[in-house]
Amino acid sequence: MRRENERKPLVKHIYTADPSAHVFDGKIYIYPSHDVERDVPDDDDGDQYMMQDYHILSMDNLDAPCVDNGLALSQDDVPWVGQQMWAPDAYYKNGKYYLIFPAKDKEGVFHLGAAVSDVPQGPFTPYDNYIPGSYSIDPAVLVDDDGRVYCYYGGLWGGQLEMWQTGHYDPATPRPAGDDLALGPMFAELAEDATKFLTTPKHLEILDENGAPLKASDEDRRYFEGPWMHKFGGKYYLSYSTGTTHYICYAEGDRPDGPFTYKGRIMEPVLGWTTHHSIVQIDGEWYLFYHDCELSGGVTHERCVKYTKLNIAADGTIETIHPYD
Repeated sequence: MRRENERKPLVKHIYTADPSAHVFDGKIYIYPSHDVERDVPDDDDGDQYMMQDYHILSMDNLDAPCVDNGLALSQDDVPWVGQQMWAPDAYYKNGKYYLIFPAKDKEGVFHLGAAVSDVPQGPFTPYDNYIPGSYSIDPAVLVDDDGRVYCYYGGLWGGQLEMWQTGHYDPATPRPAGDDLALGPMFAELAEDATKFLTTPKHLEILDENGAPLKASDEDRRYFEGPWMHKFGGKYYLSYSTGTTHYICYAEGDRPDGPFTYKGRIMEPVLGWTTHHSIVQIDGEWYLFYHDCELSGGVTHERCVKYTKLNIAADGTIETIHPYD
């Protein structure tokens, strides 16, 4: 039996997407992007996604109303940001809450920035510059059992991930295609205060059942954007969006930096082009937070955040969700 709020838009007064859900001090906090209405055509570079700020959502429990805690951070607060504050994540460390977010700088290049607060709902005070050596989009942070902080990030096409293959930003770099190896998400250890990377960022490997790296043509399984990391049974589970085929998939590994072996689909396509999620344990059970375009009737850049129960078997296998069943 589903909960009353399950698979329904959690808020309706604003458009929200890309939910990163966490439990802090027994309360559920959701860190989404904030879609705004734009009468512009869709394109592969994501120019229709012109988000400008963040509103942190919270729930006392899964059956309680979802509260918008107001403006937590705006692009006007961040000296280096030019536009497009996309999907964020947050973590708690040493008495502080850190918001990690992507945005384009004044020259139109995506980087990752950070902001800090004494409370999980913000408001957040940003650092003056982006994390050195960072690029692309969709940061997700895991604070591991030993306290080390790991950052996963990267998205193709409008997320610019493939434009850094030469070691510097080059928008003319060809996208991987055909038998080219697929580009995995980026991984780096992050300083506890989110000021810098402690390791050189690297692409993660996602392997097929035979141990071979996935190819760019394998659009049903290869990485596109929206990484997330959760742990279960001592193993690391990397989940992500396949982009063009609109699946959320997952892969298993023994280390936080992989390699990861593809295991299957978490969710079938939702209404809208993008799909982006997080996985969190609440009161001993697992839940998937995600978005679709139900609230806007299918407008791809006007999305709404939802959640649903996630069934994980003892061996870590995740049951595929059909979002409209």
